[in-house]
Amino acid sequence: MSPAWADEFTLLEWDELIPLEERLNPPPFPEVDHEDEFAIPSQPVGKVVDSLNGKKVRLPGFVVPLEGDSKEITTFFLVPYFGACIHVPPPPTNQIVYVDYPKGARVDDLWDAVWVTGTLRTVSASHEVANASYSLEGVSVEPYDL
Repeated sequence: MSPAWADEFTLLEWDELIPLEERLNPPPFPEVDHEDEFAIPSQPVGKVVDSLNGKKVRLPGFVVPLEGDSKEITTFFLVPYFGACIHVPPPPTNQIVYVDYPKGARVDDLWDAVWVTGTLRTVSASHEVANASYSLEGVSVEPYDL
């Protein structure tokens, strides 16, 4: 029996956010200047998969809070691995999804992986933490489980 979300939302894997030609020939990763402690390498810019625009998806990942309060967050980055935006440089832009979730997700549940469900857009978003090539209008945020 399929889960309830399966009828309306497609399970998406992180590598599906990267165009095939970029997966086969990845751009060079920015070099880190270990001699200059203040030099910050730039974030790699990744291309988007245009066919994902407007697709209703379910994507697992980790939350990087952007807006909200001590109890709930309403906007966040979804990233493929824990601590992705803490390290410099952040992941490529096509490996970060900006999520707008007005309903609010509980902060205490966000240290572990989550499932985010909603409509994906190939619309970029910028924040001082990082840039994202995708945006998602969230309809649910749930603890990760298989």
